[in-house]
Amino acid sequence: MEILITGGVGFIGSSIVRCIIEDRSNSVINVDKLTYAANLESLKSVEKNSRYVFEQVDICNAKELTRVFEQHQPDAVMHLAAESHVDRSIDGPSAFIETNIVGTYTLLEVARTYWSSLSDEKKQTFRFLHVSTDEVYGDLANKETLFTETSPYNPSSPYSASKAASDHLVNAWYRTYGLPVIIAHSSNNYGPYQYPEKLIPLMIINTLSGKPLPVYGNGQQIRDWLFVEDHARALYKIMTKGKIGETYNVGGRNEKTNIEVVYAICTLLEELAPNKPKGVEKYEDLIAYVKDRPGHDVRYAIDTTKISHELGWKPQETFESGLRKTVEWYLKQFQLGKYHNRK
Repeated sequence: MEILITGGVGFIGSSIVRCIIEDRSNSVINVDKLTYAANLESLKSVEKNSRYVFEQVDICNAKELTRVFEQHQPDAVMHLAAESHVDRSIDGPSAFIETNIVGTYTLLEVARTYWSSLSDEKKQTFRFLHVSTDEVYGDLANKETLFTETSPYNPSSPYSASKAASDHLVNAWYRTYGLPVIIAHSSNNYGPYQYPEKLIPLMIINTLSGKPLPVYGNGQQIRDWLFVEDHARALYKIMTKGKIGETYNVGGRNEKTNIEVVYAICTLLEELAPNKPKGVEKYEDLIAYVKDRPGHDVRYAIDTTKISHELGWKPQETFESGLRKTVEWYLKQFQLGKYHNRK
């Protein structure tokens, strides 16, 4: 298969690119605008592979997208390109509207035109996988409930609202035009190569730097944590085995409060990096509670019954094993001087 991946230089996108190039026989056309969150180092292991092609293209650019589709003739699309940081969406929502809504619309239209031109046989096998987030469902007030594929949408932030809108567009292009789409919603991802404004890499780097560890509110917000390589394997399985028109939720079944995650990082670093920055006796002393962000959801949790029963997927990493791999990776990068100057 020739698989076109948007946002393939991002955190999750680069993981699925590596998964496909290193473990499969398929080819990848990586379409990425190269925003601040892109990390070309994450693709060093595959960039010279004959089955890998990179196209620096903005998904809002219909003309360039059309050229890419016509030139490379993809058999499937995995759409991961998105603005994804909640805090940034609160400070400046316009980029989220442009990329997540207008960009998805543009990609859908280019893909639909391309798909319409295919032979009947190629049309039958073509797939458009849209990668979304559990944040479109909003907040879980009841600690016993989980998000399912039929949970109502109730987004809280400009980010989640823009992703919800893109989901609706994708479903509309299926219902109206017959474009063969599938949607995946995932819980919070973590792992190597994540941009260090997200909770886990930020806490690791700040800890190693002897900087405060800012925790919103009381730190009791609950998230379901999914190791990024498990997510990549799930997305490949959904694209190749999932049913057209369906939605699949992907979670790690690892519910942790934010403060639990921060303490777990501090504990690991006490073991892995015992030589602390000057003036630091215990890493957990760096924890600093800060004013909560507006509209902060309290709990997300994913029910993975559908993907488990229908597609046979389950995560390979526990939270403990995945977090250790992640902390070890960032520690190595920090020791190489790669994250010292991050804000």
